[in-house]
Parts: sequence; structure tokens; C-alpha cells
Amino acid sequence: MAVVCLPLLASAQYVSKVWSPEKGDGTYTNPVINADYSDPDVCVGASGEDYYMTASSFQCVPGLPILHSKDLVNWEIINYALGNLYEGDEALLEHFSSPRHGAGVWAPSIRYHAGWYYIYWGDPDFGVYMVKTQDPAGKWEAPVCVIKGQGYIDTTPLWDDDGRCYLVNGWANSRSKFASVLTVRELSADGTRVIGQPVIVFDGNGTENRTCEGPKFYKRDGWYWIMCPAGGVPTGFQLAMRSRSPYGPYEHKIVLAQGKTTINGPHQGGWVHTKYGEDWFLHFQDKEAYGRVVHLNPVDWSTGWPIMGKKGEPVTTYKKPKSSSTLVINPVESDEFNSNKLGLQWQWHANYDEKFGMPTAFGTYRIYNYKLSDNFVNFWEVPNLLLQKTPADKFTATTKIRFTSKAEGQMGGLIMMGLDYSALVVKRVGKQFQLLQLTCKAADKGTPQTEQLIATLKPSAEDKIDYKPAIHMDIYLRLSVDNSKLKFAYSLDGKKFKSCGTEFQMREGKWIGAKFGYVSVDDNAKSDRGNLDADWIRVTP
Repeated sequence: MAVVCLPLLASAQYVSKVWSPEKGDGTYTNPVINADYSDPDVCVGASGEDYYMTASSFQCVPGLPILHSKDLVNWEIINYALGNLYEGDEALLEHFSSPRHGAGVWAPSIRYHAGWYYIYWGDPDFGVYMVKTQDPAGKWEAPVCVIKGQGYIDTTPLWDDDGRCYLVNGWANSRSKFASVLTVRELSADGTRVIGQPVIVFDGNGTENRTCEGPKFYKRDGWYWIMCPAGGVPTGFQLAMRSRSPYGPYEHKIVLAQGKTTINGPHQGGWVHTKYGEDWFLHFQDKEAYGRVVHLNPVDWSTGWPIMGKKGEPVTTYKKPKSSSTLVINPVESDEFNSNKLGLQWQWHANYDEKFGMPTAFGTYRIYNYKLSDNFVNFWEVPNLLLQKTPADKFTATTKIRFTSKAEGQMGGLIMMGLDYSALVVKRVGKQFQLLQLTCKAADKGTPQTEQLIATLKPSAEDKIDYKPAIHMDIYLRLSVDNSKLKFAYSLDGKKFKSCGTEFQMREGKWIGAKFGYVSVDDNAKSDRGNLDADWIRVTP
């Protein structure tokens, strides 16, 4: 199985049971996507009736999610623009075969120009990259390195009226040792290489505009516009700045801030002008363990500036954008694992290897045990975590699995992964299984995980043929989330569930929200791999 980069339109309309922004009366409620699509950007497609969004994916694979909407409110995942990081470069393929938490794909931009869709992003360790396609739901071309080097982040191209191409970017202090400045340079007309020198066009150092980053580049009525966040991620605001030249100088104004609302740090996203003459801004709100969720706000240009929301403050409920569509659809969460392709809600925690797992012909998805390192401390090292984003503030995820063990110590189950994590797993001990809650605080700091014994269980089945025999455990596992608190439960028959373990306080990952899904590991380097067969997972209120 190759990592998905093929045409993968959703086969059926999916309406979430736990979060939908659609109110059914011509209005919507923010967030329009209550999931961690951080640093979102959006463009209008060729038809004028289609909108495409992408977002940061960091080290998670496949990368650069492609979401589609007809009305900016109802969104579905239709594809990914990237497979493994970075195919075509053997050294980087190997580099990202281990989890590089918080590295990889930062703050992309998506643009439609001259029949092509482009995505640019900065990888803070390796440079500025671009991918393109003529069909966002189809295959994207291999990534091109436009600028090689460290520190470049948050890149956006602008094709001017004369065909010239400019690129704006921010800088990662962690790599360049300076930040809060934006630079503009000229690219070749095809956007593949640099032909001009960078110019600092804005400096937020020493002002309220500190941490200005995430710039998006536009042109409107003869003005060059850069829209960017400043003031910090959880508590910042949105700036708009304009100039008659792409190289500035730019005057600036705060156009969106929390004000008297409860919506913190509303900023960093993309502006769209629709075929109906309306203007809208998609951006994120940082919700800690839940990640950075996506909001939609109207934009008013009547003053000559893009004042967002309601007089510069974000809206909670508002009338929907004009559209010819009445479709209600949301990103998929539940999965019956009946397809021969992995569902688009899932990502691995590092570059995919076929030994991680594959779909089966039996209506399950198989995840083989990952061989833990000799100096294993916690699951921060595990690349074959198969995870998806949390879809709401409150939800329950229930899964039916069969765990097959061929050796002592093999384990698998359900996990909520972040800087802190907790998992409910079955682990082979002798000829039986132990049900354990494994919890780790500050996994990124190398803290060992702790183990809580829930129950000792007899196998559901045992191989009768004495050739690499296995024992099997059929079990239903459940996690319930409310206000970023997590509780586990399990069942042996799928009907009667027993609450178990200790309540867990969820915590975000490195630049991403907490993610839930499957863990399947083995601490014996020489044993044949066991495996977890996921039959289904269902997300409910």
C-alpha cells in the first residue's frame, strides 16, 4: 500500500454526530471545523463554486490535507497533497522515518493560478517547498525545493498582474535565531526558484506586533496586502497591512481581535473573495489539547481595510455565505475499515512503511507491532501510531479489535497521544492477556510511562496448529472525552461496558492537538510480529 496521494473523493455524504456547524436555518456556528487544522489557508477553485483548504501537517503522514467545500461552512477531506516526507530525497525519507515531532510541514498556503493549484510551505529545517496539480482531488506532483536552508516558514506566493511572482515568508527563531520579521523576494514566473534578494518589509520586534508570522499575500484594487497574525498564538490578533509596492513600506492595522468575546487568539488564516461578491476569512483558534480549530468570519472592506467578524471581533453564529449548495457534510471520523484504502481521517506519526500496517480483505485494518528500541522509554519514539484529530469538545470513540500475539510482551490498543498520553491496551503475559492503562506525562522530555493493571483476561482464541502459534484477544475499547478529560472503558461482548482506569487530563502534542487512535508495539526484537486488527471505530456523542 502506498501512502495516499491518489484521487480519493469521499464515497458518501458524512454528517458528524458530534459536531456540525450547520444550523439548518441559513446560519452557522463556529468553529466550522472543530478539529486541529492549524494554520489553515484557502483558495477559490477554477469554477468559482469550489473552495479548497489545506493546513499544517508537521511530521504526520500523509501530509498537507486537502479539504473541499461549496459554501465555506460544510467541509470534507478529499485528499492529501503529500505522501512521505520527502519522496525523491532518500536522506529526508530516512530522516522522517522516525517521529520528528513538530518538524516537517509548517503553515502552508494554497493558490490557484493559470490553471494550476499550488501549495507552498516552509520546512524550518530544510527550506521552502512547493507542490502543484490541476486537480486538487487527484495526484499532486512531487515536491520541488524552491529555497534550500533553515529558518524559512509560513510562505505564500503572489502572482502579480504582469505575471511576476513574489514570495513572502516568516522566520523561525528556533532555527534562525531571529523572528517577528516578514520578508519578500521575487521568484521565477513559474514559482520554482528564487531570482531576487529578500527584503524585510515588516518588523514586529519590540512592539505589540511581536511574533508576527504566518503571512498571506494578496493584491486588491492596486494595493499589495499582507495579512498575518501577531501577538502570540493563544492570545494574539490579526493584522492587515498594505502598500503600493510588494516591497513596502506597509502601513498596518489590527482587523480582528478577541475583544469582549470568548474566542481567544483569532488569527492566521486565509481571505477569499467569492463569486457572489462576499468576503470571508478562515482562521484558527487555539484550544490547547484540542489543537487549533477553524473559524469563519465575514470581512467588511467598506473602510478600505478588511475588518473581520463583527466590527473586528469574531462571531459565534452568523448567516452562511451565499452558495448554490445545500449540502451538509463534515470530515469523516468513524471507520468500518471495509475499504482497501486507508480512510482519509488517519495519519501515521512518521513516514509510512508497509510493515506498519495494511488494509485487509476481511473488513479490518491490520497494524503490526512496531519493534521498540533497546533504550525504549515511552511511545514518543513510535512511528506507526495510527491517529486522527479530535472532532469535538465532547465525544466517545468505541472500537472493536482483535489483538494477535505471537510472543511475550506484545501489546496493542487505543491511545490518546500528546505531550502527555494515556492508552488502554492488552498485553500478552504468558498464556493470558493483561488489560493495562499506560500513562505518560511529559513524554517529550523522556519521562517513563506508568502502568496500571485493570484486569487479567483469558484469550478469546488460540491457534491449534503448532507453527508460529498465536493467542488472540477480541475486545471492545472505548475512550470518552469531555472538557479535555479522558476516561476509558472496555467490554468483552460489545454490550456491557465497564469503566476502568484513572481519568486522564489530555494535553496537546508538539504544535498539534492531541490525537486518538491505535498503538501496536513489541519489545522483543527477535520475535515474529503480533498485530492489532481494527474491525471498526465509531465516534458518537
